[in-house]
Amino acid sequence: MRTTILIPGRVVPAGRYGRDEVVAVGRRYLGALGRAGAVALVCGPGTPPDVVHRVDGLLLTGGGDVDPARYGAAVDPRTYGVDPQRDDLEFGLLDAALAAGLPVLAVCRGLQVLNVAFGGTLHQHVDTGVDRRPASFPAPEPGTIGPLVEVHLDPGCRLADAVGAVRLHGSHSHHQAVDRLGAGLRQVGRATDGVVEAVEAEGDAWITAVQWHPEDTAATDPAQQAIFDRFVVESARRSP
Repeated sequence: MRTTILIPGRVVPAGRYGRDEVVAVGRRYLGALGRAGAVALVCGPGTPPDVVHRVDGLLLTGGGDVDPARYGAAVDPRTYGVDPQRDDLEFGLLDAALAAGLPVLAVCRGLQVLNVAFGGTLHQHVDTGVDRRPASFPAPEPGTIGPLVEVHLDPGCRLADAVGAVRLHGSHSHHQAVDRLGAGLRQVGRATDGVVEAVEAEGDAWITAVQWHPEDTAATDPAQQAIFDRFVVESARRSP
């Protein structure tokens, strides 16, 4: 059997793709997983957390902002795209995946979900000298990617081991970032301005998160594809 990766999708309002709401996942994620030899199972709001026992890994993708109430903060006027149903779905699935020992790869918003789940907090708006294209919904330029920002990884971390390097360039499209790191997580990657770009969970489980979007350039950048390749390899170890 092929390795199966669970991906919670976002709800797209009715009228954009049809007369009913649609649960969607970016095609680039599916392409990166397919090249790594896995198949994706997309789920939406209402999916019970125990579904994690039927899959081999969990992928958390980019999207709107996490509700600041989840980390005890008032809403900044620049926070947007909050979806309580998506928060409920992803935090529930993540808790279940962590309890089951599933490998987890968390991208952009996914990193922020992971950090909050571990008790951390977020900067609700990042404004630094690094050129980033802020995320927005819907995307103003369909099909485009964010600017490529240099990321430095700690030698010996899981990501550096996966990509075979300690420096890479990732596509950035976000306006929030880690503030206080959650207990049980360690920072393993940063941009030149100090923004946290990668974290890993302590312990033996393969729990890895990146603030950039490796799926954007994985089809042409072996280092970005290698992140998905290693995630699938780790997840495959759980397959029967």
